[in-house]
Amino acid sequence: MNWIWSGMMLISIITAVCTGRVSETVNAVFEGAATSVSTLISFAGAMCFWTGIMKIAERSGVSDYICRIISPVVKRLFPNCGGMARKHISMNITANMLGMGNAATPMGMLAAEELDKENRTPEIPSYEMCMLVVINTTSFQLIPTTIIALRAAAGSADPVSIIIPVWIASAAAVMVGVLSVKLMYKMKRG
Repeated sequence: MNWIWSGMMLISIITAVCTGRVSETVNAVFEGAATSVSTLISFAGAMCFWTGIMKIAERSGVSDYICRIISPVVKRLFPNCGGMARKHISMNITANMLGMGNAATPMGMLAAEELDKENRTPEIPSYEMCMLVVINTTSFQLIPTTIIALRAAAGSADPVSIIIPVWIASAAAVMVGVLSVKLMYKMKRG
């Protein structure tokens, strides 16, 4: 990956020198750096807010209630996992649905640890582990807070206008991912 970035920078510098646009290239570099810092700061604020909301939901019992609601789906997707793993998976899915990807990561890691303890063949990931990775990666976004925060930081007139397309795209991604895992494991058994 470093080679790719280094190559892109080298090509940019050579192109700037050959076209006589060195000053414009330098200005673009500094402007891009300033924009990335301000975007990062506004994004960090949104991330802190939603991580705090997740902690409040966890301590107030709201997250347990949501876990009970999605429990039938989790049981169908993860039929052979224990109670603690299922709870962490439910929390991970809930956090991802609410657009709290960074708050979902610790739950996903705890779920993966529990699933690893339950795995009978440690050198080969279990069906449940593969399903967790796919669901966590594709995650359905009910409230796409990260994208909304980035659009707001970029000065979008209507940062929430992407909600319906995000619902469609993330639902399609989850369905394709889940079906792929099920198909691969069926083919492995067959």
